[in-house]
Order: sequence, then C-alpha cells, then structure tokens
Amino acid sequence: MAATVILMTTAKTSIANMDTISTAIPEVCPELGIEVPVATIDSELRKLWEQDEARTNASLMNLVVFSEKPGALLENSAIIRELTREHSCRAILVEIDSAAEPSLRAWITAHCHLAEGRKSVCCEQISFYLTGRVTGRFRNTVFAHLNSDLPLVFWWQGELSDILTERLVSVMDRLVIDSSSWADPAASFTMIENCSQENSDLIIQDHAWTRSLQFRIGIASLFDDPAAQMALPSIHSVAITYHPDHRNTALQTLAWLAIQAGWKDLMSAAEFAFVSNSGVAITVTLTANPESAPLSLLILRGEGTDVRVTYQKGASHIQRQIESGAYKASSLSPADPTMPAELVALQLARGGKNSLYQKILPRFRAMLKS
Repeated sequence: MAATVILMTTAKTSIANMDTISTAIPEVCPELGIEVPVATIDSELRKLWEQDEARTNASLMNLVVFSEKPGALLENSAIIRELTREHSCRAILVEIDSAAEPSLRAWITAHCHLAEGRKSVCCEQISFYLTGRVTGRFRNTVFAHLNSDLPLVFWWQGELSDILTERLVSVMDRLVIDSSSWADPAASFTMIENCSQENSDLIIQDHAWTRSLQFRIGIASLFDDPAAQMALPSIHSVAITYHPDHRNTALQTLAWLAIQAGWKDLMSAAEFAFVSNSGVAITVTLTANPESAPLSLLILRGEGTDVRVTYQKGASHIQRQIESGAYKASSLSPADPTMPAELVALQLARGGKNSLYQKILPRFRAMLKS
C-alpha cells in the first residue's frame, strides 16, 4: 500500500545553547539542495524535473521528518538518501527552533538511484527550517506540500509536544515513534490516544517494539520444538536483561509473552508476576545492564527445561537454545536492527496494520502505570 511518511524529531532547547542552535543551518547549505522561496516550491520542483528527461519521479508515500534537534535536517537528509533506495517517497523534512525569532527557509532536492543500470529513479525532498512559534505555520506549511494522492507516514523522533494535535493526527496513516526516548511514556501514549480519537485507522509503529522482533521470532520458533511445548505449562520464571535506555522494549516483550501464553497478571504482587493457565505462579526478573544491547537475554524456565534467546552486543546473530534434561538444541537468527534508519526501513518493508502491537499495547500501558 502506498504511504506518506513524516519524520519528526523533538528535543528540548535551553537559552544557554541558543547561539549554537542558531548556526546549526548555515547560510549556504548545498547538502539540502537548492534554497527556494516557500511560495515557489512547486514551480521549482517542476523545473528540477525538466532539467533532465532521463529522471523518473517515483513516489509511493509522503514522508515528513520533523525535528527540534539542532542539525537534524542534515542528519535526516542523509537518512532519506539511503531510505529512498528501497522506498520511493516524497520526503518533507522539518527542523524547528522555537527559541529564535520567527522565520522560514526552504530547500528542494532529489535523491536519485540507478534503475537497471540506466535510468535514474528519483524521489523529491523538501526541507523546511522554521523558527519561533510554529504550531499553525508548521501544519499549514506541511499540509500545503503533501502529495494528496498518497498516504501519510509520520515519523516523530523524540518527545511529543503540543505540535501533535488532533488535526495533524487526523491526516496520518502511520505514526512512527520511539517510546524508549520518552521521559514519561504513559503520559505520551495518553496524548496519542487523545489526539487520535477521530482517526481509528491510525497505525502506530514503535521502534521499541521493532527492536525486539528477532527475540520474539526466536521464542516463538523455539516453542515449535516438542520439548519446549511440553514444558510450557510448567514455566515458573521469566528473566530479561536489557539496556537501561530500552526498558520499554523489555516491557513490550514481556507483555507479548503474557498475552501469547495466556498468562494472567497477579495484580497484588509488588513486582511483575503472572499465573499460567495451569495455575503456576510465574516470577519475573528484569535486569538493566548499561553494557547490554537493547535486549541481550530472555530466559524461560519450566520443570527441567530452559528456553533462552541470547544476543551479544555487536554480534551479527541471535542465539536460540533449548535445554531439557539430556536434550539440547540451538539455532541462530539475524540480529535486530538498532539504528533509527534501519528500524524505519524495516517497518516500511513489513507494512501491514501492526495488529500484534495494537494487541499488546493495553497490557504494556498497564505495566507502565504499575
């Protein structure tokens, strides 16, 4: 399905670093393409395509990147250059400096890649640098330059802000976030819920969830083994080791385990704990390790059986193991991506309605409040 993607990054700024921020975008910035007046963007884009008849304009989605991080336009332009190798789009990049006096600058460019060694397939990129109070200007500026025939994917990097309004969310098809970057995930998910009340079709894609993909595939595949299947009713403990910055990934994986296995919460427990369908109490141990990958270890223990998925930071693979008495089995799977550009590429490639994430989200949000 075609889609529109908006990349959005927010970062809080202070008076102390305003001088640094004000010079984040230089007067001349060829890395972003040709600087143009906002009112002439459409006509300048037409001229860009007329200059070379060998170029083919390809676009399956609108991709908008919004950031309040100094220098994010340049960083995100490099991301889009790589992303468009596999995902054709009209990219709209936005960087905001709310502490400066009101202003607006715009650039246009095209990211071109060879098709069958001959013709260039190109994707448009429009970049905006807004300063001052921008809530209305941001929305109007972006809306005016969306390709109305294409769906909208909005990648929001960083903390949510009051720029995320009901009107903005109402036109999104996908909202890409990283809940691990939020100081208060519970409040931020409530904000998204409130803003999306009129958009029941909104698909949320969370980097925190995508980082656990191969761990979840590994656990699911291990339970295809008869030894693990036999041990499932007797599982009595879960242990997860994670990086302190990625607690949400650990909690989402735990919520997935509980839902898929049919475990019920032990609401009176001081720590996370469950009870299985067979009545076995299940203890949970969550260990934060600053030397860990986002997820580095997940162990399920049952009667005489250990099922584990292990990842050594920097390795190219994840190891999956079963030990049940004298029986041992192991296998490997690819490691999960960790960089934002890799995560977005994977999310766009998989597409779909992300129904499993929607399924675990209420359980995960309950865990955030506990």
